[in-house]
Amino acid sequence: MIAAVRDFANRFLGRGDATITVPSFDGALKPNQKLESAEILLTCEAPEDLAADGSSLFIADGRRLMCLTGGTASELRSFEQPISALCGLPGGGLAVALGGREVRFYASPSADQPSATFADTAFNAINALTLANDNTLIATDGSATSGVDDWARDLLELNRTGRVFKLDPAAKTVTRMAQGLGYAFGACAHGNAVLVSESWRHRLVLVGAGASPKIVLAHLPVYPSRLSKASGGGYWLTAFTARTQLVEFVLREPGYRRRMMAEIDPAYWVAPRLRSGRSFKEPMQGAHIKTMGVIKPWAPPRSYGLVIRLDADGYPLYSLHSRVDGINHGVVAAMEMGNDLVLIAKGPGRVLRLPLSGLAEEIRT
Repeated sequence: MIAAVRDFANRFLGRGDATITVPSFDGALKPNQKLESAEILLTCEAPEDLAADGSSLFIADGRRLMCLTGGTASELRSFEQPISALCGLPGGGLAVALGGREVRFYASPSADQPSATFADTAFNAINALTLANDNTLIATDGSATSGVDDWARDLLELNRTGRVFKLDPAAKTVTRMAQGLGYAFGACAHGNAVLVSESWRHRLVLVGAGASPKIVLAHLPVYPSRLSKASGGGYWLTAFTARTQLVEFVLREPGYRRRMMAEIDPAYWVAPRLRSGRSFKEPMQGAHIKTMGVIKPWAPPRSYGLVIRLDADGYPLYSLHSRVDGINHGVVAAMEMGNDLVLIAKGPGRVLRLPLSGLAEEIRT
C-alpha cells in the first residue's frame, strides 16, 4: 500500500522513477573526444562483437566471422544467421550466438562442426557471452519479447523481461540466473557472481545464484552494454548511446508512444540510435543540434560513443567519448588486446584501436 501511494505521488510530482532529468556527464564521465582519435582497423557492414585468442582478433560482422591478424583481415567463415555475440574459450575455442536464439561452442574458430549447441526455447535475444570463473558460459538475453535488433521497441514498450543464463557445455545444461531485468546487455565474472549491464535501468547489477540482483553502479547518464576485463583489475564498460530528457519524457507518455510506434517509421522514432545526423526527418535537429550550420558538441545526443574504465569494485575511473559532433558512435564492444584497447563503433561500422600506454593520464589531464 505504501509503495503504491509513493509511486502515485512520484508520477504526480515528477520525481523518483517519474523524473525526466538525466544525470550530467561529470567527474570520471567528463566529456572528451578521445574516441575520435582512435585508429580505424577495419570498416564493416554490421560489426557486432569481438573475441581474441591472444594473436588474432575475431569480429562478428553480420553473418560473417572475420579474422584480423597482423593487420590483414579475412573472412574465416559464414553462418546462416547473423552473429549476435562472441566469446573466446580456453584452449583457443570460440562460442558464437546466432540470431539471439542459439549458442554454439567450437573447438577452434574454423572447426566445421560445433562441439556443443544450446538452442533453449527460452532464448530470444542473446546479445553477450562471457566466461564464468568455473569455465561455464554466461549469456545475457536482452528481452523475452523483442529480438536483438529490435531493442528500441523494447525500450519504448517499457519491457523488463531480460534474463541471465549459465550454459554448462560439460553437463549440457542451461540454468537461469536472473530474470525481470531491464534489457540485460553484457556481463563479466566478478568473484563467484556476475556483473551485468541493465540498460533500461541505466545501471550495473551483481547477479549470483539464488540471490536477487544487487545494485553496483546506478544513475548512469547512458545505456550500458557489454563488459570486458581490464588488465590490472577492473573492467571496460561500453555504452551504446546516451540518455536524453526528450526520450525520458516520451517514455512517460504512453498514448504518444503507442501512436508513434504505430504510425511512424522506426528509423524516426523518438528513441536512442547508434548513428544520427543522416536525415532531415530525424526528431532532433535544427537549433537544438546546430548553430550557424555547425553541430554543437554539447547538443542533446541522439547517438553517442562512450567507454568507461571501471575499477575492481565497478566504479568509474575515467571515460573515452565521441560527442555529438563526432562519428564513432554506438560503441557496443571493447576489449584489451596486447597494449591496445580494441573497440567496435557500430554506428559508422568501424573497428577501432587506441594505445593504452599513458591513456589514463592523458584523459585525466
